[in-house]
Amino acid sequence: MPKVVLTTSLVRRSVCPPGTRRIDYFDAAFPGFFLEVRASGGKTYYQRYRDRRGRERQFKIGSARVLTVSQARRKARSILASAILGSDPQQERKELRATPTLNEFVRDSYLPFVKNAKRSWRTDETVLRIHILPRIGNLPLDEISDEDVADLLRRLRDAGYASGTTNRALVLIRYIFNLGRKWAVPGCSKNPTSGLKTVPDVCRERFLTNQEAQQLLSALDADENRVAANSIKLLLLTGGRRNEITHAKWEYVNWEQRTLLVPIAKSGKARLIRLNSAAMELLRSLPRRDGNPYIFPSPVTGRPSASLHFPWTRIRKRCGLTDVRLHDLRHSFASFLVNKGVSLYVVQGLLGHSLVRTTQRYAHLANDTLADAAEVVGGVILPPGDAEIALDGQTLDRRPPGEQTL
Repeated sequence: MPKVVLTTSLVRRSVCPPGTRRIDYFDAAFPGFFLEVRASGGKTYYQRYRDRRGRERQFKIGSARVLTVSQARRKARSILASAILGSDPQQERKELRATPTLNEFVRDSYLPFVKNAKRSWRTDETVLRIHILPRIGNLPLDEISDEDVADLLRRLRDAGYASGTTNRALVLIRYIFNLGRKWAVPGCSKNPTSGLKTVPDVCRERFLTNQEAQQLLSALDADENRVAANSIKLLLLTGGRRNEITHAKWEYVNWEQRTLLVPIAKSGKARLIRLNSAAMELLRSLPRRDGNPYIFPSPVTGRPSASLHFPWTRIRKRCGLTDVRLHDLRHSFASFLVNKGVSLYVVQGLLGHSLVRTTQRYAHLANDTLADAAEVVGGVILPPGDAEIALDGQTLDRRPPGEQTL
């Protein structure tokens, strides 16, 4: 290991001695800095240092064909300074090289994990594929900044997406980076969503009127896609969630008890959907496909429809209800019940809400019903025509002042 003063001319003239594979020329002007010359003619600059545990490390700076001696020495000085301050430049380089892009991490780690850990993993996959990965998927995890995430959310809002979509994207990115940090994935030491907050969801309340419900039923009866139309009709008749109906199987129907079993509801538990007479009549009228367990199988695949988006868009346009979402049928089911005087406790059970506060969103619909009920009590206590009652031996006139006898 000859010790020399590395200069441009020496680097150019240096050769590997015959019979050896390589030779290292150490710089006398800077400790640990050397030039490796190989028998093949290749020449590379290196810097040796000791990490915080005292172990000797070696950092490859670069080829002498690209870097001058001065450039390589400046880099060597930076590496040695970092090592003295407690960093490990070689380890940091390994971590940089091992840092996956967001695309790679989602493909190789995240999706395989959530497929077994989350029932809603398909929603995650859709949000990632459509909204997130096209924008920041090619970036290494350590290069995704809060500005990148904020720009992604801004573009979603500018494209007209609702707050629910932008919030879902933000929460999903946060969850991915938290998992990466938990698994000690290189590049996940900092979460780029830490300074960003979700925005309040816009609580849309759209309830069908009786007339609109009839318009919708007429459009459903006339639609060419009978499988989709009948599944939407059952949504309206039962207040079920989309997947609870579209993924229903014949074996889940209890004809005697008039119930439809949902093996795993949104709460993670099983629940029963109560079937009224109209729902029972609809189910009895549906044809069954031999060997197919589903009530509403796709005519093409035989599997439940992944989405009712296209038939629903067509149907609601035909009946002039373009502002009604598919989930609004569930809200309308609840509103019909509440307006008929059914208690929120019963509505909670029919909708399968695990928390009563979820059902409280329909409480305002019961105001007229409650007022009518209060009048009933008044009629029982004070029958019509009884304008006066006795109070402590005195007669109290309960009529309005203009009707009282002077």
